[in-house]
Amino acid sequence: MDLLPLTEPAAGARREIRCLRANVTEVEALVALERRGGLLRGRLRQIALAYLPFRLYHVEVVNRGASVATLYAADAVSGVLDLYEFSAAPAETELQTITTRNAPTARLDGQLALQLLENKVRRAIFQTGFFGVRALQIRTRPLDCEFHVPYWLGFFGHGERATLQAMDAVRRTFEGAKARAIFSDWLTG
Repeated sequence: MDLLPLTEPAAGARREIRCLRANVTEVEALVALERRGGLLRGRLRQIALAYLPFRLYHVEVVNRGASVATLYAADAVSGVLDLYEFSAAPAETELQTITTRNAPTARLDGQLALQLLENKVRRAIFQTGFFGVRALQIRTRPLDCEFHVPYWLGFFGHGERATLQAMDAVRRTFEGAKARAIFSDWLTG
């Protein structure tokens, strides 16, 4: 199902994007989302596949004299979603080109995106133990790689009330309030 954002200037405009291949089929998503329904959410009314843009970054962490380099992908809409970690940039076999209107545009400023990424990495390091951190340096640089991550959206409701659930179609996990807010904001403008 193609979703139409309510106020986006090019509402209805289809565009070509590169995205990671989904690991969840429509049937699997339907079964998983139907299980999420119930008295509070209501009945599952509709599902749709939507895509969020992510940017790839090279991150080097120097701590206690040791250096570790990793590739992280961060969402390019708000920068608040969990990072994707890669050992190498996604290969062509892991990506596909599709045409859709179900993809919010990347709107996060490059400098702000780097700051948010560094803060997430720093927070993760400190969560492993504050006393294990010495002479910490985090060096990030954007790579010329942007791709979209597919999400199955489930629309629930009864009467006038509607709710949204988002399932990461690559990780096979349900997302929380942050992802729901990104999709809701995009759909309502």
